[in-house]
Amino acid sequence: MPDMLYQKMERWRRSFNLSQMLQEAVAEAIQKKEDFQKRVQEDLDITEVVERLRREKAQSEGNFFDTGRRDGVAWAKSAGYDDIMYALSWEDIDKAPSDKILGPYFLEKIESSKLMQLDGEMINEYTRIYLQGWQKGLSEFWEMIKDKL
Repeated sequence: MPDMLYQKMERWRRSFNLSQMLQEAVAEAIQKKEDFQKRVQEDLDITEVVERLRREKAQSEGNFFDTGRRDGVAWAKSAGYDDIMYALSWEDIDKAPSDKILGPYFLEKIESSKLMQLDGEMINEYTRIYLQGWQKGLSEFWEMIKDKL
């Protein structure tokens, strides 16, 4: 494991269930490998291929939404009140990377992903799904704590 990753994991250990994340990642990787080997051995027609790709796309989009949702909650837990209020009122999801307050945070998330991308200042579909999940996580966090303030 690279030293830089180890240091980041140590710093964020309390924010994530690393064991569960690793188990899920390994299980998903094994499942993908097994599915790939099975597909290679089978003679699939185009209809089956299209259906499989639709399912995989839906799963991938769901993963981006869920990741965004978890990141939104994690961000809110460490954010200040004014930043949370700003983020709750934030509406222009397509301009997230250039936002004066949240932009650097989102740029780091986008750059760390293989599928989330920017074309100039335009976000792609995966980035939009991630950001929608992020907003949902933030909103859910706020709903849980707002009456306690």
